[in-house]
Amino acid sequence: MTSMKRTLIVLQLILFLLCAAYAQTPNQDDDVIRVETDVTNLPFTASDKNTRFVTTLQQSDIRVREDGVEQQLFTFQRETARPLSIAFLIDISQSEERTLPEEKRAARSFIESVIQSKKDQAAIIPFTGSAFLEQGLTRDVFAIYRALERVEVAQPSYLGSGRPLTGITSGPGMKRPPQEGSTAIWEAIALTASEVLGKSPGQRRRAIILLTDGRDTTSRLEASEAIAGALDAETVIYAIGIGDSKYQGVDHDVLRNVAERTGGRAFFPKKDVDLKSVFTEIEQELRTQYLIAYSSTNKNRNGAYRQIRIEVTNPLLQAEQLKLRYRPGYFAKPLAK
Repeated sequence: MTSMKRTLIVLQLILFLLCAAYAQTPNQDDDVIRVETDVTNLPFTASDKNTRFVTTLQQSDIRVREDGVEQQLFTFQRETARPLSIAFLIDISQSEERTLPEEKRAARSFIESVIQSKKDQAAIIPFTGSAFLEQGLTRDVFAIYRALERVEVAQPSYLGSGRPLTGITSGPGMKRPPQEGSTAIWEAIALTASEVLGKSPGQRRRAIILLTDGRDTTSRLEASEAIAGALDAETVIYAIGIGDSKYQGVDHDVLRNVAERTGGRAFFPKKDVDLKSVFTEIEQELRTQYLIAYSSTNKNRNGAYRQIRIEVTNPLLQAEQLKLRYRPGYFAKPLAK
């Protein structure tokens, strides 16, 4: 064998090994924590007493307790580029007739500034008694715009082309399926979490932007079940309370509860111009988060709810009265086999 042939064989071998190593290297968009099956991922935001976001926290500034037991973190990072999966869940009952045009304009502006088509996804889901998948999760911004334009108030039936989301069964002792003209907020949240966001692949920030007056009339589920579904899909809810005063107005307490128990926030714009600023705040929060991850010391995966608490340990930051926002717990489901 000539020296030239030996050199070529060696070069081919090196090239083969480099290609193999590259194929096994995790994609930048997929966290290395995906190789762990028993991992709790917990995004959170920090703001000061003037509601300004704090972006300088270090891992040593906080600790995490689960059911009172301190956990060992193996990931702490500031998140700015994690892909988003966002579902716009839009109440199209009669109480939204006056405000829907402005809701759509503000949502379009939000999509223009937030959705980055190479990695982010959005879905459009109007709902009354049923939730309709007018546009499934897509990176196609123009498809999202077209779906948003098709959303109109039900008169009383939904007139769009989206298919109804299903998966909640009725049976003895349960309410009948909601009828057209009614409002089933909790069913819409649960189905959006399980059938849309819960099926989006990879390490993503999943969020529901819920536009409604908060007045559920016919859900077969309780609000607590909708919250559990969102937690199960690692989905945060941003509730925007908007409606018409002649239809009883907005239920502030209900919307605060469903948002805060998933780590989100509730907003109550008083004027049309305030709606755009609400979307701006949501955008800032989605892009100004930290991610922590740990493997729970409790290995009993029995489906029970576990309470999470993030505590500031830095005395200087404690004096600043930081506000941390995160989902307060999760259900420890059995691991997939």
